[in-house]
Amino acid sequence: MDKINVIGRRKAAVARLYMDKGEGNILINGRPYEEYFNQRHIRQNIMAPFQVVELDNKLYDIKVNVKGGGFKGQAEAVRLAIARALVALNEEYRPALKAHKFLTRDARVVERKKYGKPKARKSFQFSKR
Repeated sequence: MDKINVIGRRKAAVARLYMDKGEGNILINGRPYEEYFNQRHIRQNIMAPFQVVELDNKLYDIKVNVKGGGFKGQAEAVRLAIARALVALNEEYRPALKAHKFLTRDARVVERKKYGKPKARKSFQFSKR
């Protein structure tokens, strides 16, 4: 197995993932993923693709460089990258990951601010008199 290189995106976050044979180290921006994402539900969200395909993540070393966005967007970008790496590893994982919507890029992004308004759709208070 060569090194697998994939990209995951969500909102403004971009995660570049490198997966190789190893002993299960997951580094995100040079730090262990438990330290980088210190909330338990976010860590479970990242590890969900491994649980869906019933694969032990101790077989692979994963190194992720993630930029932009907040912690939630970064976590979902990493999850998409892990799912894509698993499909690159074995094409038989695709139906299970697709059923859980781990291979779908969530295209929702923040709507831009419009001129003459304080936010994208919010208006200033209207006064008739």
